[in-house]
Amino acid sequence: MRAVTVHNLKTTLDEGATVVIDVREPYEYAEGHVPGAELMPLMTVPQHVDELPTDRPVYVVCAVGGRSAQAAAFLATRGVDAVNVDGGTGEWIAAGYPVER
Repeated sequence: MRAVTVHNLKTTLDEGATVVIDVREPYEYAEGHVPGAELMPLMTVPQHVDELPTDRPVYVVCAVGGRSAQAAAFLATRGVDAVNVDGGTGEWIAAGYPVER
């Protein structure tokens, strides 16, 4: 499983279209998330794996990187080019990057 920092993710988002999924719970997502990230709570990832592209990276984010690492590892076994975002939304916010609410 590949991993990137929040800084790498920001650069990737600035360069164009990217798929980002946020595997936190709905209340966490509502408090603030990476712009454009789609909510897909960790427990629902298996139900939605067929909805994710397999022809480009899918960036997986959570609060700090633990849940997203679990989801990325699972998705990788299902043919998704899943990339864990180390540091998660916490580091994203700490870096001063924009947040959607």
